[in-house]
Amino acid sequence: MESSNQNPRPQAEFHFLDYWRIIRIRKTVILAVWLLVVLTTAAVTLVLKPTFSSTVRIEVEKDTMDIDPLGGRQQDTGFDPYFMATEFEKILSTSVLMPIITNTASGHDFIAKWTDRLGLKDGERLTLDEAYAYLRRNVDVDQSRNTKLVELTVFSPEKQEAADLANLIVESYKGWRERTRLSYVNSAIKVLQDQEKEQDKKVAELQAEVEELRERDNIPDSLANSATGYQASLEREQLSVLLQALTRAQADRVFYTAKLDELEAVRKEGDEGLRQAILTVVSGEQILPGLMQDFNVVDQTLTKLQESYSDEHPQVKEAKALKQKIQDQIASRVDGMMEGLRANVKAADANYNMVSNQVAQVKSEVAAQAGTYSEYFEKKRDLENQQRIRDAVFLRKLQEGIDAKLPTESIVKVVDHARPARRPVRPNITINLGLGIVFGLIMGIALAFFIEYLDTSVKTIDDVERAMDAAVVGVIPQNVGLLVRDGPDSPHAEAYRVLRTNVLFSRKEPSANTVTVVSGGAGEGKSTTIFNLATVFAQNGERVLLVDSDLRRPSLHKFLNVSNSVGLTNFLLKQNTMEEVIQTTSMATLDFLPSGKLPSSALGILNSARMKEFVDEVRSRYDFVFFDSPPIMGVSDASILTSVVDMTLLVIQYRKYPQAMTLRAKQMVQKVGGTLLGIVLNNINISQDSYYYYYSGYYYDYYYGSSSKSSKGRKRRSKPGSSGKDRGGKAPRPDADADSEEAVEIKQKF
Repeated sequence: MESSNQNPRPQAEFHFLDYWRIIRIRKTVILAVWLLVVLTTAAVTLVLKPTFSSTVRIEVEKDTMDIDPLGGRQQDTGFDPYFMATEFEKILSTSVLMPIITNTASGHDFIAKWTDRLGLKDGERLTLDEAYAYLRRNVDVDQSRNTKLVELTVFSPEKQEAADLANLIVESYKGWRERTRLSYVNSAIKVLQDQEKEQDKKVAELQAEVEELRERDNIPDSLANSATGYQASLEREQLSVLLQALTRAQADRVFYTAKLDELEAVRKEGDEGLRQAILTVVSGEQILPGLMQDFNVVDQTLTKLQESYSDEHPQVKEAKALKQKIQDQIASRVDGMMEGLRANVKAADANYNMVSNQVAQVKSEVAAQAGTYSEYFEKKRDLENQQRIRDAVFLRKLQEGIDAKLPTESIVKVVDHARPARRPVRPNITINLGLGIVFGLIMGIALAFFIEYLDTSVKTIDDVERAMDAAVVGVIPQNVGLLVRDGPDSPHAEAYRVLRTNVLFSRKEPSANTVTVVSGGAGEGKSTTIFNLATVFAQNGERVLLVDSDLRRPSLHKFLNVSNSVGLTNFLLKQNTMEEVIQTTSMATLDFLPSGKLPSSALGILNSARMKEFVDEVRSRYDFVFFDSPPIMGVSDASILTSVVDMTLLVIQYRKYPQAMTLRAKQMVQKVGGTLLGIVLNNINISQDSYYYYYSGYYYDYYYGSSSKSSKGRKRRSKPGSSGKDRGGKAPRPDADADSEEAVEIKQKF
């Protein structure tokens, strides 16, 4: 009993030459896929309409003026990447792109043109939102590398339209920036003007009251206009500090109130305008710009994700949640800043009220001490305070008006205007074909290796020996002929001579001389293999009998062009003697026994005692006897032959049947007690698979040349039963010594 601890079978290790072998074998698939991809790429490239692009380069700056504003200095904040990213989104916003679509004064009716281009049905027309989406898809905004310049590129099937759109977008963006800046300035000036009118009204009312009190109390002009005396000295000593504080408190209250009113007015127009306006009002804010930049980045990412995925996709949901979170943070921050501004207004009011109360208290004390003319001087002081406030508001209004009129640097400078392109940018025929060639080659190779992976048939000798645990004793090339016709000098003959040598050295008993060739499935070449193998043995001077024992589908008689009317079945049914059924051939040492006609009542004739007697008889008469058989997987005749002959060869056709089927055929040979001599690989394409080059007759012809020829012929021996037999019934071998010399020579070669 064999030990269960057998050595594990070696695993397949791929070498570079194995990959090259697969590529050579599957080159038809690779070329077909490559050609299909290249032709498809070329067809699609030629079908696509050409697309032109025009690029305009601009320099975008924050709002600045050529000279410093009244009462202050400009600060250079340097390069701000968040500002640049924000401006990219502004350029692609509806505020900039919509005016271009709706404005027909430029000579372009883009909606009508794009409607025709998109091929909408009669009567249909692009909506403004659809036109905006179409334009935005064809506009690309990016920063020029290592600069602060912005590159705006427009794509269009018409070269002139691309250039016009690029220039129009820049002009629209430039005008929108200027209008936005002026709207903020004008809003602030309007608030100051309203406050100035209110202060003028208060001053006028107080002046009327002062004049009325002067006339009522009959105050002399010298006292009313005196810069000295009681009022001047008392105010210098007691009210000077309080009045200055009151002036500052009133100015702060007016300033914060004006800013708060301005922001409240902007807020009614929308939150987007409030976010931009609040940054100009509240100085030193660092958090809100960053949140706005994060919001723009997340919004852009969400837009790209929605183009590729549905709203239920996890990444889309995550982006939406992040966008809402940042939007809430922005709203919270804006609300906090507004609340802070309101707190400043309340604090200014409280401070003003406190100082006013102090002033009132001092005034009451002064009035109590002053006695006469107290009411007059109190009103006069109120009048002077309101006049100071009015003057402060006037100066601030004057400052804003002058600042608005000061010349400003162009916040959007055009560096390079867009011009019509000479050649389309899409499709790029060179790049597309190059990618098609590379991608097609990759796909072809990948498909070839995938097919190779799915192909479980026999491919190499290593596959056979690893899966079958049996030696390969012969490798037969593709498209072999019959050696009876081609002669011993045929290149294919050497492959069968190698097989003959391996059969001789592989048999365990020198007396074993009956051989059958089986296969797992039909069409694997077992009949051709056994016919040529018998021919090689006969050409070497051996006395050979070839028996066509494939009773159901005989074919060997066709190779020899002889009749199949009488044969093995007639002998087994005792209708004819052996001498009557065995036929001679054109080779003196080769005899042939056809199968004969198989009666329907004699299907199991091979499994009879008569068959065993026949095998024993021909084993003693001939040097070698070869039996052709049907496929072992489908017919029981092959199993019967395997059990009665000395040696069995299993033919496997290269890349035809799965390895599992071949393994099953080997197991069936072993089950019936047959002696499996080895495996014969058949139908190898040597020109494609150089792996088998050295196993074929091509190498023999290349190495030895025409000088190495087989011996021409042997002397014909007598037929069975003739006087040429020895006493044992076996024909003599006049060339036995020559055969021994050839065997020695073969041993030295291999």
